[in-house]
Amino acid sequence: MDKKVLITGGAGFIGSHLIRLFVNKYPNYAIFNLDKLTYAGNLENLKDVENKSNYKFIKGDINDAQFVNELFLEHQFDSVIHLAAESHVDRSITDPLAFIYTNIIGTVNLLNAAKDIWNSKYEGKKFYHISTDEVYGSLAEDGFFLETTSYDPQSPYSASKASSDHFVRAYGNTYGIPVVVSNCSNNYGPNQFPEKLIPLIIHNILHNKSLPIYGDGKYTRDWLWVKDHAMAIDTIFHQGKIGETYNIGGFNEWKNIDIVLLICKLLDEKLGNPSGTSAQLITYVIDRPGHDRRYAIDASKLKNELNWTPSITFEEGIEQTISWYLDNQQWLDNVTSGDYLQYYQQQYQTK
Repeated sequence: MDKKVLITGGAGFIGSHLIRLFVNKYPNYAIFNLDKLTYAGNLENLKDVENKSNYKFIKGDINDAQFVNELFLEHQFDSVIHLAAESHVDRSITDPLAFIYTNIIGTVNLLNAAKDIWNSKYEGKKFYHISTDEVYGSLAEDGFFLETTSYDPQSPYSASKASSDHFVRAYGNTYGIPVVVSNCSNNYGPNQFPEKLIPLIIHNILHNKSLPIYGDGKYTRDWLWVKDHAMAIDTIFHQGKIGETYNIGGFNEWKNIDIVLLICKLLDEKLGNPSGTSAQLITYVIDRPGHDRRYAIDASKLKNELNWTPSITFEEGIEQTISWYLDNQQWLDNVTSGDYLQYYQQQYQTK
């Protein structure tokens, strides 16, 4: 194999799309998927590649330093793409310690293992850390996040990710580990756990439940098709310069309420409902503490230096996303009921 690539969090939403891309596109790479399989990790997302000869799943926790060290020693990874993270802001407000352990301690465990195993022999090695635009804080009605924007995290989640970013860069500076970092905007697409806005709204409309909207609904985010994010990661992994940071965005800002209204409109059309049926389910709820008003990514560096741009428009992406959830309602039901958690035992424990 040309490379041994450890991808952490590969059973999650973004991770599963990245795993699929790498396994199929690079048959000469050995792809190792390390995932703890918390509520957000779903191996059903990877049924189509689980028996590929260049793919191996490993169940484990990056918070366990001894386990991580032994894993690096056994497999001698030459590359790490680190996606494993607690990522839901609401959960971070309720349980911030879980985010500190996974997002900070877990990242440092991986860095330590890479440092010790690579032992300053860094040629051909890379530690690629995937982060979020939320580390930059909140924007007013104009302006964009640049790679040089000062960090100003406003939630326990974004604070934990900001800390992990700093540790990655510090290990690059102090120990010479070849690191690269990317900060991405909101992702959407197939297989997303339905606690996030878009799949939550689709699920609730399908089950005639209320559509909760925080505050006035005018919180603005830049949205990126998850498969475009996977392709951006591929581009940065292979072409990005060591020590650099790249912002990944969709050049695509939407207010939350406008996205919800668009989903309502499209689902009414697809389900044959009278116009406005789904929108009647919209319910405004008490705002989230510390809710950032606006995020907007300037991805010009990635476009100009590495020639990456999104492949589809938001209108195309949201149409495909809604169609996928309609065609895969069993997947959605399994996720919301918790039945998907049985897949690991069925698939791996009996082998």
